[in-house]
Amino acid sequence: MTTRILLADDQESVRVGFRLILDSQPDMEVVGEAVDGLQAVDLAGKLRPDVVLADIRMPRMDGLEVTRLLAGPTAEDPVRVVVVTTFDLDEYVHTALRNGACGFLLKRSGPALLVEAVRAAMAGDTMISPSVTVRLLKHLQSPGRSPGKQPVEALTERETEIARLVAKGLTNAEIGTELFISAGTAKTHIANIQRKLDVRNRVGIAAWVWDNGQAE
Repeated sequence: MTTRILLADDQESVRVGFRLILDSQPDMEVVGEAVDGLQAVDLAGKLRPDVVLADIRMPRMDGLEVTRLLAGPTAEDPVRVVVVTTFDLDEYVHTALRNGACGFLLKRSGPALLVEAVRAAMAGDTMISPSVTVRLLKHLQSPGRSPGKQPVEALTERETEIARLVAKGLTNAEIGTELFISAGTAKTHIANIQRKLDVRNRVGIAAWVWDNGQAE
């Protein structure tokens, strides 16, 4: 089954680069390009893509508002949105995730993570650039911080190990290499960890690790 993708970025060079990367995948197809936020929302309604890759700083409407309209809690027919940006400001990350984004990727992350972010979105996972994840979680670590909420169900030893690696910012593939398991197995473990911790994404897992003194 082919994943249909809409690109929203005001820089033509970025759109061309993303299209080359994504169209080279056997299961992905770029079905449209938007040069600003308003056009992105309009094309999303007309083309009904599976995933929208949206830059933050665009004319007429920024990517954060695009995300809210397409993927937020008030969206009538939500679309998966991955924010792809040059700017990794904490406020952008928080707003994007609060507005319903299922991924936050830095443009410098490279082709492999771009493809992985699209696949993660389709699988109901959330891909956040590892460097962003680690930085956000270091902000959460502070002296005297009270422990986080306890898991709905206790984590296994392997799940705790994987949660720590998530807190270090490792991707599924990197976790697989570290533990000699497949990326798919790592992904399954992460899904189970999210369920047990009752968190929405990898940032939630990593926050639990920091809050409960599990970071290495």
